[in-house]
Amino acid sequence: MNEILLINASGQDKPGVTYAITQVLSQWDARILDIGQAVIHDTLALGMLVSLDMQPEAREQLLAAIRQACAEQDIQVRFQSISADSYRHWVDQQGKARHIVTLLARQVTAAQIAELTTIISRHGLNIDSINRLSGRVALTDLEKPVQDEQGSACVEFTVRGTPADMLALRADFMELSARLNIDVAFQSDTVYRRNRRLVCFDMDSTLIEAEVIDELAKAAGVGEQVAEITEAAMRGELDFKQSFARRMALLKGLDESVLAGIAAQLRLTEGAEKLISTLKKLGYKTAILSGGFNYFGRYLQQKLGIDYVYANELDIVDGKVTGEVKGIVVDGQRKAELLAMLAQQEGITLEQVIAVGDGANDLPMLSVAGLGVAFRAKPLVKASAQHAISNLGLDAILYLLGFRERDKLR
Repeated sequence: MNEILLINASGQDKPGVTYAITQVLSQWDARILDIGQAVIHDTLALGMLVSLDMQPEAREQLLAAIRQACAEQDIQVRFQSISADSYRHWVDQQGKARHIVTLLARQVTAAQIAELTTIISRHGLNIDSINRLSGRVALTDLEKPVQDEQGSACVEFTVRGTPADMLALRADFMELSARLNIDVAFQSDTVYRRNRRLVCFDMDSTLIEAEVIDELAKAAGVGEQVAEITEAAMRGELDFKQSFARRMALLKGLDESVLAGIAAQLRLTEGAEKLISTLKKLGYKTAILSGGFNYFGRYLQQKLGIDYVYANELDIVDGKVTGEVKGIVVDGQRKAELLAMLAQQEGITLEQVIAVGDGANDLPMLSVAGLGVAFRAKPLVKASAQHAISNLGLDAILYLLGFRERDKLR
């Protein structure tokens, strides 16, 4: 008699459990329809969905043999017969779209997962699997507050289904992120997610913590004036080219000698070095596409080993900044064009490109990249971008690629 049987085994994890069960099944020519295993703190949960074709007497012999094999391993086992309708429904699910929901936080709490999974369920999505991508938590870390600024935690949910209202789902994730100080990313689980090849970064307030033009302005004695214009531009309140021209004009007469000192004092953003070094080891190409200045982009290129740098070239005459730049101004549209050019040069699709930035002038490149990430971004940018990271460092982008902490490259 044909039967579909679900076998659930659980207990202390040890070598040989899977062998013990499948060895018994092999003697009855059982067909494995699905299999999955998880281990949490040395506790095993193993599931198998098998197809059997045998008489009732043989079935009882099989179940008894599995029970005996599990008992010898000190493992508990349960059996459940699956109806034809239930099996057909399960098979039909494989045609549904799959997505990855990534929870990023300093520390993960039950409340965060409870509220996140409520949203997932409310929008008609079913969780297929849950995996922790971050490292195991040490006892000393348990004493730290949940929002300790040095922590880094990530849990990844594989979900199946298509939300009826994607905008509403995204709004719910954003509201949850703001309320609980977490980040939530929602990606289609496609082949491209595992095959990104190029990462393009904005520079100021993304790879580095400062806005270089503001630092130059301080040296020129016009810091407050330029900072106000910079903020308005990054919020999207001013056209970038116009605001850039106004700021540059205020720098006229600045001595070239101050550039080296400013470059030496630039602070890298949290996680920048780890992210870039890991991407390099994995074979990714990296680029700086910045509305800032080539001088500082090249400095970072040498420091971090970045492949490409495209930024504005300061015009300097007789050792003084003229208040203008040479060539085409790198604004938002130019960033998107450069990103597309690099993708073509590398022989990859736009889906294989990641773009990371914080300002309104980054939105064009964030929108054309396969994965656009607004990093510690202004509200307008965060609301408009596909994904946002506001609570962790740049290296959290590795989690969006499915990179596990245990996958560290030496």
